[in-house]
Amino acid sequence: MKKIPFGKPAIVGPELEYIAQAVASGSIAGDGVFTRKSHALLQSLLGCKSALLTHSGTAALEMAAILCDIQPGDEVIMPSFTFVTTANAVVLRGGVPVFVDIREDTLNLDERLIEAAITPRTKAITVVHYAGRACDMDSVMAIADRHGLRVVEDAAHALLSRYRGRSLGAIGHLGCVSFHETKNVISGEGGALLINDPELIERAEIIREKGTNRSRFFRGQVDKYTWVDIGSSYLPSELVSAFLYAQLERVEEINEKRRQICRLYHAGLQDLSASGRIHIREALEGEDFNGHIFYLITKDLEERTALIRHLGDRGIAAVFHYVPLHSSPAGMQHGRPHGRLPVTDRIGERLLRLPLFLELTAADIERVCDEIHRFYRSR
Repeated sequence: MKKIPFGKPAIVGPELEYIAQAVASGSIAGDGVFTRKSHALLQSLLGCKSALLTHSGTAALEMAAILCDIQPGDEVIMPSFTFVTTANAVVLRGGVPVFVDIREDTLNLDERLIEAAITPRTKAITVVHYAGRACDMDSVMAIADRHGLRVVEDAAHALLSRYRGRSLGAIGHLGCVSFHETKNVISGEGGALLINDPELIERAEIIREKGTNRSRFFRGQVDKYTWVDIGSSYLPSELVSAFLYAQLERVEEINEKRRQICRLYHAGLQDLSASGRIHIREALEGEDFNGHIFYLITKDLEERTALIRHLGDRGIAAVFHYVPLHSSPAGMQHGRPHGRLPVTDRIGERLLRLPLFLELTAADIERVCDEIHRFYRSR
């Protein structure tokens, strides 16, 4: 029986050729030719003011926390249904993540609850575009403007997803992208910080270059470079950038293939959703997403656990996603929830992600859907 993994990284173009070119250039440290090409292509694709590659999406979030000037005791509003690094970046600066519930329809931060969570210590709002689906950015930006807050978009899932024609990650003051092997466009590990406020660009370069003004030196703007601010080594190697650039050249093709897979899953499971056995996400009006994740919602934790076991016994890897941060040991120690988070709690126990990768075939998808149908017929 053929096994269907949950995910599988793919080479989509001249990745190995570009890596060889990087080695032949005589320098494989950061900020070489392929890094600069990736910066330019990201800026062109996304419409951000500046894009800086980092060694991970985590690094981009940590840089964003520094740029937002998070100090000990400062609060940052964010969803609890997210990966740990969304909160960790704040905690590392001494800040306090304030967890707000998510919307049932998008699984994104519920913009209607944000204002009530704001206190005199609130410094920023971090939104997460779950599964590549957009938050209500107009509402979030309006709230931030009224209260003088920075907005960080955790767009780890959302490369080239759009909100009202604008690329996610390029709307808030800062955006953070991931190129981890589980994402649409990959480099093994990797990420990018997108800077949309021009006033933050120079400091972002300094923070990324270990707190030095090295970038200004290489542009001839200063005659020597020195330590001028806090920072760290957030650059990826040129080998990572070379692999990434080949992927970025094909990003539209990659996203369309993933959208096709999502459409096939949707068609194959629509009857179960219509009958109320499961819930699958319907497209919202005007939604433009990148096909990052296909998930379904089961009745309860017991049913999800049984379905994962059923699929696993038949060679199909399906997985749940986040343990909500407000209920995790570190989340309870370092953050706090704003009131009860009932939607987050329910989704954390019921969401199930199905296999999604470029080599997944229509026959594979049909088999996954058939096994899900078989599971529900047996109940």
